[in-house]
Amino acid sequence: MKELELKYGCNPNQKPSRIFMEDGELPIEVLNGKPGYINFLDAFNGWQLVKELKAATGFPAATSFKHVSPAGAAVGAPLSDTLKKIYWVDDLGELSPLACAYARARGADRMSSFGDFIALSDVCDVPTANMIKREVSDGVIAPGYEPEALEILKTKKKGNYNIIKIDENYVPKPLERKEVFGITFEQGRNELVVDDMLFANVPTANKYLPISAKMDLTIALITLKYTQSNSVCFAKEGQAIGIGAGQQSRIHCTRLAGSKADNWWLRQSPKVMGLQFLENIGRADRDNAIDLYIGEDYMDVVADGKWQAIFAEKPEIFTAEEKRAWISHNTDVALGSDAFFPFSDNIERGFRSGVKYIAQPGGSIRDDLVIKACDDHGIYMAFTGIRLFHH
Repeated sequence: MKELELKYGCNPNQKPSRIFMEDGELPIEVLNGKPGYINFLDAFNGWQLVKELKAATGFPAATSFKHVSPAGAAVGAPLSDTLKKIYWVDDLGELSPLACAYARARGADRMSSFGDFIALSDVCDVPTANMIKREVSDGVIAPGYEPEALEILKTKKKGNYNIIKIDENYVPKPLERKEVFGITFEQGRNELVVDDMLFANVPTANKYLPISAKMDLTIALITLKYTQSNSVCFAKEGQAIGIGAGQQSRIHCTRLAGSKADNWWLRQSPKVMGLQFLENIGRADRDNAIDLYIGEDYMDVVADGKWQAIFAEKPEIFTAEEKRAWISHNTDVALGSDAFFPFSDNIERGFRSGVKYIAQPGGSIRDDLVIKACDDHGIYMAFTGIRLFHH
C-alpha cells in the first residue's frame, strides 16, 4: 500500500487528506478501524519514542499520546501494590512487563491520557490488551499482536477501535519534509542517540548518578525528544511522572510538569488511597474526583450535597499543609529539559517536587546561577550540550 486516504485532516473542514509514500510502500497495516490524521501523527511519534526507550533501556516500553505529545511514557518495571491501585489495575491479576509499561504510561496523568493513542514497543499480549480494552482510547500501534489480544482489541468502540501494525524494521529517509503555508521545510531527522555520553559533563558539586537515576534521566530525555516544545519532563522509577509540553516560557513548563508530578505523588497518599467511592463510579469519574480532591477546587467533591454522589463516606479535607508535608517525602526525582534553563527559578521549582537529578543542555549566560542553585540543594546536574526541540 503506497497511500491511505483519510476522512479529513486536523479538522473536518480540511479535505482532502491522506498519508502516502513518495517511494516504496507504507510501513504500516491497519488491522482494524479507520485512523485519522491526528491518530497517525500520535501513532508515528509514539512509535519512535517507545522504540528508542526499548533500545536505550532493554525493557518493553509504552507511551500514551494526546495531540502530538506524550501524556506519559514508561518502561516495563514491576508495579508496587500502591501503583497497581492508583492505576486501577489491581484487579487484573498477573501483569506482563509490557502491561506494566502501559499501566505506568497511562497512570502518570490519567486525566490527560483519557482518549489517548497508545504506542507499544513489543507485540501486544493478552494482559496488555485486557488493560487497554477497558480504557477510553482512540487506538494503538505496535509491531504485532497476539491473535487473542487482537480479537480482544477488536471488540472496543463497537468494533471500530483503531489498530495499527508497524514494520519494526522500517527506517525512514535521513531527510524529512513538511509544508507550512505552501512552503516546504526540510531538515535532517533527529537521529541523536540518548546514551551515557550525555551525562559526562557534570558542573555541580554532586557528581553521583546512580543507575536508577540514569535510567530515569534517559527516559525523560527520550520523552522530550517527541514532546512539543518548550518541554520539561519529571521521571521516577522507570516512568515519566509529569510532562510540561508546548509552553512558551520554560518556567511554566517546569511548573506544569512539577504540578503533575505532585499530583502523581499525592494520589499515593493515605488520604487519597482511603477514599471510599460508590460502587457505580467508574475509573474516569474517580480520576476526575481525585483530581478535584487534591486540587484547589476540592469543595466541588467534598461539600455537602456533592460528596454523596461520588463517595460512600464524606472525605476529610486534604489541607494545604498536609499536601505540602506529603509532597516533601517525594525524593530522587529526575528532571530533563529540552533546552537550557535560563534562570535558577526552574531549579527551585523542581526541588520542591523532589528533584535530585537534572539533565539539560546548558549554555545559558546564567549557568553559574543555575549551578549554584543546584549546589545549594545538593542536586546532581549534567550539561548534555544538546537541544531537543520538537515541532
